[in-house]
Amino acid sequence: MSAFIAIVDDHHLVAIALSDMVRKFDNYDVLLVAENGRDLLDQLARSTQLPEIVLLDINMPEMDGFETATQLRQLHPSIRVLALSMNDREDQIVRMVRNGARGYLLKGCRPAEFLQALDDIRTKGFYYSEFLTTQLIRNLNTPTENGHTSSFNLNNREFDFLKYACSELTYTEIADKMCVSPRTVDGYREVVFQKMSVKTRVGMVIEAVRHGLVEL
Repeated sequence: MSAFIAIVDDHHLVAIALSDMVRKFDNYDVLLVAENGRDLLDQLARSTQLPEIVLLDINMPEMDGFETATQLRQLHPSIRVLALSMNDREDQIVRMVRNGARGYLLKGCRPAEFLQALDDIRTKGFYYSEFLTTQLIRNLNTPTENGHTSSFNLNNREFDFLKYACSELTYTEIADKMCVSPRTVDGYREVVFQKMSVKTRVGMVIEAVRHGLVEL
């Protein structure tokens, strides 16, 4: 069964090109096309069918991608957002992830990467591109509010592990930083993965950003 896609972009030629490309992919079809976030929400309110994935432009009039992603997370949490932009600014990427985007693609990407992003979001829930991961990890710093740890019920040592893991340190280097054995770090990793409901280090980083455990 095909997955329904919604396309939100105020540039009509871009929207048409994306629509044509999606329809050429197996297992995908376009449910609706909207010119901004407000138009999308209005169409969803009238529709009897919801899209599985929304391809969401960031810079749009009336309601931009940041606000639209936030509204979708509140009103339609089952819809997964794939952000599309000409902009590779790191602050915008992190902001979109925090607002609920499951992936971030530059509009200059190749069709094969576009299809991979759709497939990953549909099957895994997220698209962890090398580009997205690099931008996130480079911009992670220690949070200013310790209260965020309550989001996943992390204790202090688990949170210390999380902070180190949201960097370019290897697990062996993290063990040295924490003055514990690599086996102990493996234990922290398994516990944090379980508490955050993730299966990979990249997934942990993205969830940490989304929930404000790490900040710019």
